[in-house]
Amino acid sequence: MPQTKTLSLKTDAEKSRFLGRCYGWMAFALFVSAAAAFFTAANIFVTDEAAGRAVLSPLGKALFGTGMFGIKAFGFMCLCVLEIAVVIFLSAKIRTLSVFAASAGFILYSVINGITLSSIFMVYEITSIANAFLTTAVTFVIMCIYGTKTKTDLTKAGRYLVMALMGVILASVIHFVLKMITGAPLAMLDLLISIASVIIFTGLTAYDAQKIILTAQQAQNTDDYKKVAVLGALELYLDFVNLLLALLHLFGKRK
Repeated sequence: MPQTKTLSLKTDAEKSRFLGRCYGWMAFALFVSAAAAFFTAANIFVTDEAAGRAVLSPLGKALFGTGMFGIKAFGFMCLCVLEIAVVIFLSAKIRTLSVFAASAGFILYSVINGITLSSIFMVYEITSIANAFLTTAVTFVIMCIYGTKTKTDLTKAGRYLVMALMGVILASVIHFVLKMITGAPLAMLDLLISIASVIIFTGLTAYDAQKIILTAQQAQNTDDYKKVAVLGALELYLDFVNLLLALLHLFGKRK
């Protein structure tokens, strides 16, 4: 009996350690992204004394100015592509990477994403950003608690949500192409994409939280589980950021 109790305490300790790593890494990544976003947003413009107005700084020109092939915001688009590449790389190579490499890759992604997120400060009022962040945080916490505590298996729902996400990504690409061709956004399609994104990432938050708690029940203090914790943190981070952007797009007040 004492041995069983000792094993139980050890299991609970490993579970708590794993969950701490997941949510700790996720919170740290959000902090890094916020810092990168604030720093970038604060340095996008400089004052042109001669013209008496704000103009793009060298950093602003690199991100949002006309770059290679005459493409506007070429640097920003390159960073978006790099973000996707880092996520794919981490997801595909997590088993072969060292704990340090996986952690460094996650931090790199959070910095890049923070730089791209700086654009929201150019588009939306700061009060709208704060309100969207607060709403996202409350929704995220509620869905994480639900995913952790519910007895319902969310695996099937998660598969449908992932398929729906693929549909949203395809619709977003089509919207982007049509916007480039017509020169104007399709308001109805844009609205539907935002609504669908809120629903999908709200559901995925609960699904990912359930996956993490199930993994935590088997967790051990090994490098493999440390890397899995980083990957779990990345999934939660993506849920949070994409939910924030969708809510901001729906309800944010533009400048």
